Order: sequence, then C-alpha cells, then structure tokens
Amino acid sequence: MSPSSNGDSPHSSTATMTAAASASVVGRFPLPNRDFTIEVPSPQLLGQINGQVNGGGINSLKSPTSLKSARTPSFSRDGILNSAQKARNLSQSSENRPDSNGMQKAPSDEGINPLKRRNTDAGVDYPRRRATIACEVCRSRKSRCDGTKPKCKLCTELGAECIYREPGIKLDAGDKLILERLNRIENLLQMNMAGHVNGMGMSHDSPNMSNGTALSGDNLMGIGSNAANFVSVIPSGGLGTWSATATNNISTMPKVHTNAALHLLQWPMIRDLVSRPYDPQILLQLEMAREPLHSLAKTPCVDLSNTNAYIEAYFDRVNIWYACVNPYTWRSHYRIALSNGFREGPESCIVLLVLALGQASSRGSISRIVPHEDPPGLQYFTAAWSLLPGMMTSNSVLAAQCHLLAAAYLFYLVRPLEAWNLLCTTSTKLQLLLMAPSRVPADQRELIERIYWNSLLFESDLLAELDLPHSGVVAFEENVGLPCGFEGDEQEAVGRDELWYFLAEIALRRLLNRVSQLIYSKDSMASTTSLEPVVAELDFQLTQWYESLPLPLQFPFTRTMLPDPVQTVLRLRFFACRTIIYRPYILAVLDNEQAVLDPSVREACTKCLEASIRQLEHITAHHAGHMPYLWQGALSIVSQTLLVMGATMSPSLSSILWSLVPHRETIDQIINDVVMEIERYAVLSPSLSLSAEIIKEAEVRRRTYLSG
Repeated sequence: MSPSSNGDSPHSSTATMTAAASASVVGRFPLPNRDFTIEVPSPQLLGQINGQVNGGGINSLKSPTSLKSARTPSFSRDGILNSAQKARNLSQSSENRPDSNGMQKAPSDEGINPLKRRNTDAGVDYPRRRATIACEVCRSRKSRCDGTKPKCKLCTELGAECIYREPGIKLDAGDKLILERLNRIENLLQMNMAGHVNGMGMSHDSPNMSNGTALSGDNLMGIGSNAANFVSVIPSGGLGTWSATATNNISTMPKVHTNAALHLLQWPMIRDLVSRPYDPQILLQLEMAREPLHSLAKTPCVDLSNTNAYIEAYFDRVNIWYACVNPYTWRSHYRIALSNGFREGPESCIVLLVLALGQASSRGSISRIVPHEDPPGLQYFTAAWSLLPGMMTSNSVLAAQCHLLAAAYLFYLVRPLEAWNLLCTTSTKLQLLLMAPSRVPADQRELIERIYWNSLLFESDLLAELDLPHSGVVAFEENVGLPCGFEGDEQEAVGRDELWYFLAEIALRRLLNRVSQLIYSKDSMASTTSLEPVVAELDFQLTQWYESLPLPLQFPFTRTMLPDPVQTVLRLRFFACRTIIYRPYILAVLDNEQAVLDPSVREACTKCLEASIRQLEHITAHHAGHMPYLWQGALSIVSQTLLVMGATMSPSLSSILWSLVPHRETIDQIINDVVMEIERYAVLSPSLSLSAEIIKEAEVRRRTYLSG
C-alpha cells in the first residue's frame, strides 16, 4: 500500500509538529560528540541474503574507532537503513519495540501507517502431518501396501520398481508465510549469483512467473537488449586506477543507464509530445558549450563589513546540507585568513567560500533573483577563485575542502559541468590521501570522511543525468567511515555540527544508485515479472530508510507544504526515489494497455503516479533545496511531469491518475504550474532552458491530443 494521500507519517503522534515547534526540535538536536553507526545495506545483495538466512547483521559503514575516541552508538533506531535485516524477521513483530529515544512505539495500525507491512494472522493452528506410505504400484492396483522399503512385498513378487511418493502436507498460513519468504530468498540469491558471474543484475534462470508483461529492450533501456541474457557486465572503471574493487558494488551509479530525464522522450506516447527526437547527450553538449563566468577574470574586490552575518547564515542554513566545515575550528581558520589578508593559504580560500555560500543563502532561491544581476556571494567566490590555482597543486585535506566548497557554490549558480570539473580535482586528491591512511593527520580524518561523502553524493547526482566519466573515488566507499561528529571546544563553536540530514542523504543516495543499477542499467530487466522481486526489495528498503530517520527528520505524509526545509527536501527525495522504482511499470502500460489488467502492474502504476503527483503538487516547495539541488531537482521535476503527461494520454493510466486527485482539472493545474516554474529556471542554465522548451511544447501537444 502506498503512503496515504491524507494520512500522517507512521509516527504522526510524535513527529507531526507546528512550524515553530518543528524548528525548535530540530535545533535541539545538536550532534553528540559520541561515535555512532549507520548500518547501510551491503552493496552486494548476497550480504543481505546472508543476513536473512543466518540472522546476521548487515555490512555497516562505520567510522573507525581507531580514528576517534570510543563513543556510544546512538543514531536513529538500529541505525539508518538497517532495512535488510528488519525486512527478514519472519514475525515482523516490531510494533512495540522502543525506539532509540527510549519511547515506546504505538501499536501498528495499517490504516494510519501506510508504510508498515501487513502481518499474517497470529495464532496459526498447525495441522497434524499424515504421511502416505503406499508405493505407486500399490496405488495403481488399489492394493494394500505394507510400506516395506526399499521394496514392498507386492513389488518384490512382481519384480517391479518400487517408488514411494513424498508424504502429502496440507499447508497452513504459517507454512505459506515461510514458503513465501524462502521464495524471496531464492529470487535474491539467483540475482546475486548472476551478479557474481556478470558483475550485477538478474539471472535469466530466475523462476518464471505468470502474467508477465514483456518490456522491449529498446523502450526500457533506449538500446538493444539480448533476449537470452538479461545481465550486462558494466565496469565501474573511471579516472582512478582502483576501480576493480567497485565492480560488484551495486550502491554506485552504473556506467550505462537510462534513468536520465530525457530518456522518457523515447517512450511510447511521450515521444509524441515533442516535434523532433532529442539525443540524451544534448544536455551535456549544451553545458560543454556554455560561456564561462566572465566575472572570474576580474580583479577581486570584497567587502568584509558584514562577514559575521554571512558566517552565521552559513552555519544556520548551508552547513546542514554539506556538513563539511568544522564549527569548532572556524575561529582558528578565520584568524589565519585574516592574518594573511585573505590573499593566500587554504584557510583564506575556505573563509571566502563560506562567506559566498552564506550570502547566497540569505537571498532565497537563485531562480527569483533579477536576471543579469550579480548573484549574491559572487564577489567572495571570485576572490576565492583567484586562490584555487595554489590549491590545485596542493594535496592536503584543506585543499580538497576548498575545491568541494567551490563546487558547492557552482551548483548554487546552476553550473553543473564546472562543478564536476572541481569535483574531479577533489576526487584525485581524496584518492591520493586515502591510499595510505597515514597520509591523513589524525585531527583531519573526520573532515576527509565528510569531504569524501560529499564528493560521492555530488558525483552520483551528476551521473544520474549526464554521461560523464567516473572519477574512480567510489572504489574507496567500503573503506571510508561515516562521519561521527567533529571534536572541539564547545565555547569556540560558531554553530551547530548537525549531521542528521547528511547521514540520511548518504543512505538515500546509495539506495537511488541501487535502483539505477538493478532497474535502469543496460539489459538489467526484460519484463515486469523479472522486476517484481527487485522492485519489492527496493521499495521495502526505501520504507526502512524512512522509518530509521530520527523523529525530527521524519516528515508527515500529509498533502500540505511543510515549514521545515530539511523535512521538505527529504520528503521530495523520498517520492522521487519511489517514482523511479516503479516507473518501468508505466512504460509497460504505455507499450501495451492490456498490461494494466494484471493487478500487480496496476498497483505498481498507482504507486508510481501517486509519488509523481506528490512531488509536483506544491512546486514551490522545491525552493527549500535550491541551494544544493536546483539543477538536479529541476530535471527530476521535468521527468515526473513527462510521466504524468504520458499517463493522461493513456485510457488505463488516466483512470488511475484521476483517482489520485480531487478533480481532473487538478492535473492540468499542476502541469501548468510546473511549466511556469521551469521557465523561471531557463535563464540559469542552457540545459534547463532546453528542458523548459521541451516541457512547454509537450504541454501544448498534450492538450491538442486530448482535445482532438
């Protein structure tokens, strides 16, 4: 069952708050200076199955205790995304387990909590087993069999082969539950067996299921598929030389995939919404041909009269997204930068970039700034840019931090390709440092972990939409710990060290990458029946991700806008992930309307379309994440809008769509709001300008189609 359109979150009794209360609660959750573990599902499905069969835990990414003082584990309940282990408890009896805050959870109510899985009825009456001992010969002759083995008396006399049938067993509810679980384990084991042979994907020897709807490889993948083998060897090699360790990690972006927004323009019905075909590479080509920032060639001139306000703004509104500036050492960095006149050294560069991001955050979404006006923070960024050449040739942790913060500001300016160039430099420095742990000073190990995960998150977001070379930094993912909190003097802190969102985003990004690997990589799937066990597992992991969020971050599933920006962004990311998990079912129906007659296909289409509507119905809510996600979020909006447009042109999908909104006109209004919003982004980037043209033309042609 998908999240209810009207229902609150599973923890609505404790998590739903007013705007003021929400802000205050989040504010009262500073990161404790203690170690904690976030258990993330193993990047290999076999690890998940081993946890299933043996009751063992999942491979966890954990900050090495040798690098930090011993601390008490504390994050969330059982660790964020401890999904695979929870998924496999046959009893599913977690309703009354206390959470990490010591609070007793309310009894589960499926009507209130749409994400909870339905338990089987308790009190199963197991029937007595009765073995049938008559052999096949005696059965056929209707003679009494004495049951002697290996041959009964009659077969001995006749010289016949004596074959005993297996004892018949009547299955009760408990048996069926066990068999269902074993079938799921078998399916996942077969997927993993294919992964060992081919790197990832699904075996073509998976058990056949009835009522499968075939998906053509050209439609689903945008490229030809091999009908005899649904698996593809996709190397993860990139610029780095350690890519061999990453080839079996399904939590990384594949080299070839069709998850990007413009791939939907190749789908049936949706391709009729545009007047000409578009090469999926067009967005990358437009960004490559883009004019550079002319202001960077000017002599930097900065105003340092309002620095305190911008520093405060950075730690209040920006650092929560990146968590990569230590509030305890900030004053020391600032003093060094000031002594150098902000003209040299990594500290000067870091301070200037923090000022740039802080000033940018004080003006709201860049999409609402007057065109041709210098964006806020540009003067500080220009000054920092003049120091980056010196950082380019340095291989220190602080030099990597400078490039990461510069990339963050370029994302704010909606310049994804320039940001990627800086991320490649960051990646090279990280790989060089991480090859030998002794190269990283002990007091900077927490910092390098945060820089690493930021780089991986940024790169994954870019690889989801652009066909770019992989940097190779992902090869170190299993060896880099998760952040555990900066250490320092509380009295020296200029802000809070908040990690909750950052850790949640790491877990969700890994899940999004698994979706791309298992569903959208080349030749990964060929029919809806092949998808069923994979989609069920991915959706369950998404549910577990949500349920593992700390209460201040758990967003309600109401249809209203949320006052808290962190909850808003997490909710939008949740629905974006759920949409792409179920999106292949929409393709199946667009390709063949009869596919919707399968109840499982119809249910999957409903979940996909509902998630799409939830992502689009309050389009200005996306402003909450415009600092880190404007470009990525805009393409996600375009993708879901094209999906909804195509659904309105399908008789079966449109009937599902109308059931999700109060009035049919609601869909038209949502699409119109999206078109107007994306048009506002057009001046920010050539790739978004083309996206605005595509979505505008598509809406005109859609209305013509429906009226004709």
